Parts: sequence; structure tokens; C-alpha cells
Amino acid sequence: MQHVFNLAIPSQLSAALLPDLILMVGAMALLLWAVWRKESAAHQRSVGILSIGLCVATLVAVLTLMGQRSLATDGPIAVDNFRWMADIVILLGTIGALALGIDDNDRVGTTTAETHVLILLASSGMMLLVAARDLMIVFLGIELMSISVYALAGLNRRSERSAEGALKYFLLGAFSTAFLLYGIALVYGATGATGLHAIGIRIIENNLSGSPLLIIGIAMLLVGFGFKVSTVPFHMWAPDVYDGSPNPITAYMAATVKTAAFAAFLRVWLEAFGSEYVSWHRAVVGLAIATMVVGNAVGLLQRNLKRLLAYSSIAHAGFILVAIAAGTTQGASAMLFYLLAYTLGTFGAFAIIIVLSRGDAPLTTDDVSGLWTVRPWLALGMSVYMFALLGFPVFGGMGFFAKWYILKAALQAPEPQTLLAVVLVLTTVISAGYYLYVIMVMFMRPRRDDAPVPGNTPALTRFVMVATAAVILILGVAPDLAVRFAIVGTPRLSVPDVVAKGAPLPPAR
Repeated sequence: MQHVFNLAIPSQLSAALLPDLILMVGAMALLLWAVWRKESAAHQRSVGILSIGLCVATLVAVLTLMGQRSLATDGPIAVDNFRWMADIVILLGTIGALALGIDDNDRVGTTTAETHVLILLASSGMMLLVAARDLMIVFLGIELMSISVYALAGLNRRSERSAEGALKYFLLGAFSTAFLLYGIALVYGATGATGLHAIGIRIIENNLSGSPLLIIGIAMLLVGFGFKVSTVPFHMWAPDVYDGSPNPITAYMAATVKTAAFAAFLRVWLEAFGSEYVSWHRAVVGLAIATMVVGNAVGLLQRNLKRLLAYSSIAHAGFILVAIAAGTTQGASAMLFYLLAYTLGTFGAFAIIIVLSRGDAPLTTDDVSGLWTVRPWLALGMSVYMFALLGFPVFGGMGFFAKWYILKAALQAPEPQTLLAVVLVLTTVISAGYYLYVIMVMFMRPRRDDAPVPGNTPALTRFVMVATAAVILILGVAPDLAVRFAIVGTPRLSVPDVVAKGAPLPPAR
């Protein structure tokens, strides 16, 4: 209890939340600046550039605090490197969304600077979410994130697809939040606690394993998180929402929102319900298999590039669930590395989609036919991103190591996840059918006579493309750096010393 009391000291809590406070306070200040001046393209760009600067300042604060062990670990705010590494992935995704958003707003004629502030507010909710070690803070983080993203999904008010997608997202998002909140209430009713550490202890001390109230609460939490990360069968909103949203926001939802939700998902499952591993393991395995199979199988049928990447996002959610099913801190660090690789590949692919898009018309695989003949660098860049998302060796860079670490974590778990490993490999082979198809049409199909030649790539979009491709390839040929990243992201979970039979052992401190 001394640890909990210490963390309640305002100075320590402020230190633990320093990066979050920098981003939140900065976002509110930028909101005032955004509405103070008249809307214009120049003002939109200035607010966007300042937003990127704020994210960089927040990133510096995160790097400064990384590795600090002076703060307590049993309180409501996590201070381990798992949180800091998740924050880094979130902030990198936020910077990518802002950079792409500035150029895309110029392309479509959007002059509202508040769009950048909404991204900052959503990211502040994500950072609070990955820092949460209490179910009530988890709920607050999800709500702050979701409300902002609902508005971002419907930014294009002139598009029927955008309006339809935003409405679906809002309704199903509210539905999933209800499941999450009821799950929290049931877990509290069973254990009398909302703190993750306290829940884990009380389940063991009060012999609550198998309690119907607790099991139903865990099941409802699983449904709520399943909606947020778009796992099958809770994925039906994703293709329409991704297709109707502006391109930078689609990349942001597909990668950054997923990063935050999965980081919170894993911490809750390992820390609060680690002793209930036997109870939830089969459900997570079933979700993982269904998500991998359905996401990749339906992805084979897609020719709209945004919908193709939407089903790719669903399939990747299944791959990440394999790390959670392993139930170990090794799976947690592998998951973080996977999320970084997926974020870089997704933002790079959407940067190219932004360059190739014309108006509100969907971009199809026919539109990129023969791209090699007119814009070879764009074709090469898209190939790197497709190979990375596929997990192809060498040409896919760090994407290969990302899947390798997930497989390694699954097979080296206390209870080896052989079935999940086999399904992951087989569905990865299936995914080659649509990733390699995009590459094939760019290099082996003739350019249509009526296809317009892509214009010049804006500076910020070019920066996103070059930076993401470079990091993907560098970490693909320097595995030592990749291993170091994964090890640094290992969480220091505060879990009970005694776990249920068959559950993973807690990490060494």
C-alpha cells in the first residue's frame, strides 16, 4: 500500500503524466489559436506545423522519462518502458497523420485548422490509455480518443461515403463502449476493485477463479476491446469507415488507434487477468484465428486500395492477438515491435495513395497499373510497404522480423501456441495474394491510356514516404537494432506472485 500512497503524491503523478500533460495543454492552446484567426490554407498549414512541433516536444519528454524507475509501479499510472515505447509509436503515427493531413487538406481544399487539433486530442487520449493501470482510466482514455476520432472520420461533409462511415463508426463505437463499461462494472462487482494490480490480487486471495460474475465481465471487456481493434466478428464497421474517411485519417485509425487499443488490451489481460489465463485463452485464440482467416480471405477480393488496406488491418489485428494469446512479456515486446512495423508500412502506403488520388473517387488497383513506367519511385516505395505488410524477408525489411518475433513468442510461451503459429503462417501466405497483386499490376500491367500522370509529391508527404521506407529497410538489415527495440519495450507488470496453474509466470523484476 505504500507504493499506492507514494504515487498519490501530486509531484510524482505529475511527473508520470508529464508527456500527456504537454500534449493536452498544447492541444488546447492550439485550439484557441486555430479558431482565433480566419480560415485559410496558410493558417491550416501553420497550425499543422505547430502541431507537429508539439508532438516532437512530447516525444522528447517521453525519451527523457524512458528508463526511469523512481516512480511507483503499483499505482493507477504505468511508468514502465512498455508505456513509453507505445507512446513513441503513437507519437510517430500522430506526426505522420499531421504531415499527410497538411498536404491532403491543400489537395482537397480544406481550410479548417481544427482538424489537426482533433488529431492531437485523440492522441492525448491514446497516451492516457496506454498509461492506464486502472479500468476507470482505461475508460477515460478510450472516450477521449474515440470522441475525437468520430469527428475526424466524418470530416468530408460533401461525401456520402464519409457520412455513412462516420455514422456507423459512432453508433457501433458507442455500442462497444457500453460493453466495455458494463464489463468494468461486473469486474468491480466481482473483485471490489478497478486497479489492475488489485484485481489480480483479489482474484487469487478470494478464490474468484471461475466466478460467473467475473467471467461475464471479462467476456464483455473482450467484446469492447474487440470492437476497438476490429477483430472478427466485431469488424464490420472498419471497411466502410476506412473507405469513407480522409486518407490521412484512415491511416491514423488503422495504425495509431490500433496501437493504443492493443497496448491497453494487453496490459489489462496480463496484469489484471493473468491468473484467469485458462478462462480467457480459448476465446482469444478463437478471435485470433477468425480474424486472421476472414481478414486475409476477404482481402483477396478487394480492388479498392483503401478497402484492401482495411481488410489488411483486420488481418493484422489477428496476428497481434497471437502475441496476447501467448500471455507473456515476450509477447508484449514482440507486439510493440510489430505495431511499429505496421504503423510505418501503413502510413507509407497511404502517403502514396494520397499522391495518386484524384478527387473523392476511390483509388483502385487498375489506377496503379503501369505506375512503374511513369513514377518509378512511387512504385518502388509502394512495393516496400506491401512487402513489409506481408512480412517478406529483406525487401519487406522489419516486417519480416515483426512476424518472426510474434511466432517466436507464441512458440516459446509456457503453453506453446502451435495452432496459432500454423494459422499465422498459412494466412500470411494467403495475404501474399493481394499484397503481391498490387506489386504485379504496378510493374507488369500496361498503363491505361486515360490514366492521369501523378503530379509532384508535396514536401511533407515525400518526407513521410522516405522516412518510413528508410526505417523499414534499415531495421530489416540491422536485426540487432530490431532486437534492442523489442527488448526495451518489455513491460514491468505488477502481478501477483502466485498465478493459476497453467498461466504464464510473471516477469523477473
